[in-house]
Amino acid sequence: MDINEIMAMLPHRYPFLMIDRVLELSPGERVVALKNVSINEPHFTGHFPGQPVMPGVLVVEAIAQACGVMAMSAHPDMRQKQVFLLGLDGIRFRTPVRPGDQLRIAVQKTGEKRSIWFFDADVTVEGKTVVEGKVMATVVERELA
Repeated sequence: MDINEIMAMLPHRYPFLMIDRVLELSPGERVVALKNVSINEPHFTGHFPGQPVMPGVLVVEAIAQACGVMAMSAHPDMRQKQVFLLGLDGIRFRTPVRPGDQLRIAVQKTGEKRSIWFFDADVTVEGKTVVEGKVMATVVERELA
C-alpha cells in the first residue's frame, strides 16, 4: 500500500501522518508498515537541538496509525468509520529513534471484545526492537464536521 492509499484510509496529514508505506496487510489481523524518519520533521528542531531524537509519543502514534490501517481495511464501509486509540499497556522504549532510521511497525490483533480491539506492537530499526507493547483501539462512526 503506498502513501496515496494510506491517505485515503487515514484522516492524518503532514506533519502528523506517521506511516509512509504498508508492506504487509491481513485485513483486521496483521499489518507491517514503514516510517522513514527524516531530519526535516518539525519536532527535531527542539527535540533535542544537537542530538535529535524522535519523541516516543510520535512512535506510539505511528503504531496507532498502523492499527488504524489494519482496522479500517477490515471494514468495507471504512469511509464512515474512524479509529480511536483507547489505551496503551507495557509500552517500552528500548532505543532512541533518530533521523535516518526506518521504523518497521508490526502490529498483530490479539483479540476483540465488543467494539474494542487489542493489539501487540513491535517497532524495529534494522531488526532491533526500539518500541514494543500493547495497544487498545476502537472503530466508531465518523462524525461529520
